[in-house]
Amino acid sequence: MKAEDVRALSPDQLADELLKLKKEQFNLRFQKATGQLENTARSKEIRRDIARIRTAQTAKRAGAAQNTK
Repeated sequence: MKAEDVRALSPDQLADELLKLKKEQFNLRFQKATGQLENTARSKEIRRDIARIRTAQTAKRAGAAQNTK
């Protein structure tokens, strides 16, 4: 997921996407522990996507806080 795509999402959509990615990250960790993980690069992609979403959420919160002042 690209950063511009993440920035275009609403706060509710960001929360939903974050939840989906966290579930996928859990499943990948479980696959790794059982030796069934085939695409090891996906773990890194998921971790970075989660970071992008959290950064966008923080920026939106900061922007909303500045608009209320």
